[in-house]
Amino acid sequence: MALRASENANAGAAAFVQSALFARTFREGMALVEETASYLDGEGRAASKALTRDSAMSYAGASMRLTTQLMQIASWLLVLRAVRENEMALAEAAEPKYRLEAAGGGEDYDLSGLPEKLLMLIENAGQLYGRIARLDADIFKPEAGEESGGDVALQQRALMEAFGRG
Repeated sequence: MALRASENANAGAAAFVQSALFARTFREGMALVEETASYLDGEGRAASKALTRDSAMSYAGASMRLTTQLMQIASWLLVLRAVRENEMALAEAAEPKYRLEAAGGGEDYDLSGLPEKLLMLIENAGQLYGRIARLDADIFKPEAGEESGGDVALQQRALMEAFGRG
C-alpha cells in the first residue's frame, strides 16, 4: 500500500506519530511485550508443565500465536517511533514490508484449561492488535482512485476481508 498522496494525509500521519496517542500506544504495546515475555519465561513456563498433554499442546500453539502477534505489534510501533525520531521517512514507513499483516481469524483452537494469565495476555494482545490495525489502515490507506481498479488480487482480498475470510 502506498501512503495517501495528499499533503493533508502526510501531515495527518506525521502529526499522529508526534501525538500523545502514539506515545501512549507505544508504551502500552511495549509493556505488553515485556509482560508477556516475562510471563512465558517464568510463571507461564511453570504453569505449562502442570497442564494435561492436550492443554500443553494448546498452550504451545497459543503462546506461539501470541508471540507472533506481539512481534508484529512491536515492529509496527518501532517503525513509527523511527519516523517520530526522524530516523525514517514517513514514505519509507508506508512501504508494504512495514505494514501490519491482516489479523485473519486463523484456525480455532481450544483455550479451555489454559492458565488465566495466558488468556488475559491473549485478550489484551488481541485488543491492542485490533486498535493498531485500525490505526495502520487509517494512516496508510490509499486515496480513492489511487489503487488500480483492475487489480484482481486487490479485489479478491477486499471480498475475502468483507466476508471474514481474509
